[in-house]
Amino acid sequence: MPIEKSVLVPLGADETFALITEPGRLRRWQAITARVDLRAGGDYRWTIVPGHSAAGTITEVEPGRHVVFTWGWEGIDEVSTVTITLEPSAGGTMVRLVHDGLAGEQEASHAEGWDHYLGRLVEAAAHGDAGPDEWGAAPPELDAITSAEATLAICQRVLRSVAQADYASPTVCPEFTVAQLADHLIGSVTALGGAAGAEFPEATATELEPRLAAAAQPALEAWNRRGLDGDVKLGPSELPATSVAGILSIEFLVHAWDFAQATGQQVSVPDQLAEHVLGIARTVITPEGRRRGAFAEALPTGPDARTMDRLIAYTGRAQ
Repeated sequence: MPIEKSVLVPLGADETFALITEPGRLRRWQAITARVDLRAGGDYRWTIVPGHSAAGTITEVEPGRHVVFTWGWEGIDEVSTVTITLEPSAGGTMVRLVHDGLAGEQEASHAEGWDHYLGRLVEAAAHGDAGPDEWGAAPPELDAITSAEATLAICQRVLRSVAQADYASPTVCPEFTVAQLADHLIGSVTALGGAAGAEFPEATATELEPRLAAAAQPALEAWNRRGLDGDVKLGPSELPATSVAGILSIEFLVHAWDFAQATGQQVSVPDQLAEHVLGIARTVITPEGRRRGAFAEALPTGPDARTMDRLIAYTGRAQ
């Protein structure tokens, strides 16, 4: 039996259609990363929450009116169909969603999921961003890839609130302004993604969050394809894949804190995720690396310090 849901979105049809189909808009309410080839026969891939990505083919598209696409979770064989129709209505646009072809046991979980995300769609339409998604905070079991996806979501939220006037602001890294730190982060993500075979499109965005997303999406998709077994080449060295992928979480989470400090924001991080990234940092940040200047010496913390504070102190950052 198909799932049928309707919500009134307080925007015109074209703006609503953009929220449903454009990667930059999808990241504001449904996806951590999103790739969309918006044409009949084009494919898409959305990481909805860490460790869970939906992928399929767009079968019909009429901008501002409707879109139809197949739906399947990576790693699961079942494929279903989602039809979204937009109709102008008093107060905005009525969005009608039909999800057909689900097995019986899938219906309840997908119905709950669409209730959650259509509610966030309305929030994003009303406020520009639906805010942190509690479903995507951190999965119960973390590895280097799911941790990278969870920390990317945090970093993107911080960067989304960075104004262009902040780009020249200093950061806790004395050699970098906010814009220069973003360049450094994107360069790191590109190198780490390249180790898994990622190919990166030519950069077109100028704002920081879309620039990071444009590098992070192919990097994480490549790591999901490759997996964490064996070794990979990073620069002149062969290193364990799990260690190289793990560096992504340090880059995303620690620099999210850097950007927040520079722009007067707060970073909310689940203790489980911060503890996982601290564990990675303890294996990646070596005394040799500190001597080379990649990180300052670790700073002491009190016995009641939060996990995130201990991570920041371990990287040598004063708070």
